[in-house]
Amino acid sequence: MRRKSHAPFWSSGRRSDPPIDCNRLNLAIRQHIAAVGRRVTTLCKGEDGLRQQLALYHVYHNFCLPHASVRQALPLPEPTHGTGSAKRWRPQTPAMAAGLTDHVWTLREVLLFRVPPWPQPAGL
Repeated sequence: MRRKSHAPFWSSGRRSDPPIDCNRLNLAIRQHIAAVGRRVTTLCKGEDGLRQQLALYHVYHNFCLPHASVRQALPLPEPTHGTGSAKRWRPQTPAMAAGLTDHVWTLREVLLFRVPPWPQPAGL
């Protein structure tokens, strides 16, 4: 019996991009969103539920999860007050690297954040 391969959720379409980036992101999405990992929509109560889960994961991935690829080296190593070596890196998220925020968010901060109202077009 052959296993079905997972369809990619993201691909830039450029030939120069290594497929590892695409495969890593697809794996992360499948691991964090149950409906995608099990390839069923009954866990999220339809397409709207799946979109909500993907949006929450998108915010978590960019604001809460520090990435090693965008971490910043500290000018001087900071000593730890316990066992272990000195801290040499400052954790950073993609949102911090883009200048959208100045700290790593907690999931509580994300869920309690009040989104400002969307500007309505004038004349309606």
